[in-house]
Amino acid sequence: MTDPRDTLGFVRNRLDRHSAEQPEEAVPAFNAPDARLVLICGDRIVLRGPTALITPADASELSGTRIFLGHRDGRPVFAASAPAEAAEGFAAGETRTLDLRSIATESAVEAEELGLLAVAKSMLDWHARHGFCANCGTATVAKAGGFRRECPACNAHHFPRVDPVVIMLVRRGETCLLGRGPHFRPNMYSCLAGFLEPGETIEDAVRREVFEETRIRVGAVTYRTSQPWPFPSSLMLGCAAEALDGAIVTDPSELEDARWFDRASVAAMLDGTHPEGIQAPPPMAIANYLMRAFVAGET
Repeated sequence: MTDPRDTLGFVRNRLDRHSAEQPEEAVPAFNAPDARLVLICGDRIVLRGPTALITPADASELSGTRIFLGHRDGRPVFAASAPAEAAEGFAAGETRTLDLRSIATESAVEAEELGLLAVAKSMLDWHARHGFCANCGTATVAKAGGFRRECPACNAHHFPRVDPVVIMLVRRGETCLLGRGPHFRPNMYSCLAGFLEPGETIEDAVRREVFEETRIRVGAVTYRTSQPWPFPSSLMLGCAAEALDGAIVTDPSELEDARWFDRASVAAMLDGTHPEGIQAPPPMAIANYLMRAFVAGET
């Protein structure tokens, strides 16, 4: 099978991550001379030319959450949030702001930096949603550079979470099952997907989600690859699955449509030449990788 790292977004990252296990003194000063910063204003990331790694001095006047991500090429890297309106101050010369989806689809930064941005966005989103203790409701404080939050009242420790999602290319003979949700862009079809539930295996999640959305029963399930998906903090678990039957019954609340497509049709979607104008997800998405693997006979 082709290497998914060749095209998938957010999977490459040479960050030497910090962790909640390291002591507080392991966190360098925010204004260290060689430090770099990822600054997110609302949902827009500050870019300077072809990079999102700016200097902490660029954000010294801004208030917001600051966290230490780790080291990259020996340099400490931080992430910080700022109000959405702060983006207006970064729209001059070679400096601009873009949301993370646009950065990924436009390849506005190098692939390995894109993975670092996924870490920054996921971590800052987690801090924004977990300011209070889930145990007693007291305001928590950031520790370990931001890799842990602690409650001063009940001493509970809270750690960043990742939400696992199964996404599957379901095959039946020489065809595969693709659908489109109500929120999809016009004409786009993709692989089915859904969140894992507590106490559920990857294989059972694939079977449950496919049956809930299409009433198709699934047998064998094979794991293929994974992709961080920082919207806000998911891990996409890409799978191939074998259908046991073929009659599709969609749930309108889940899918607008679902169909069986042969290899030629999927190849046309990927090439942008499908006669009905049906489109595939962008190359940076794991669904695109699974569809290409199907066309190549690798699933």
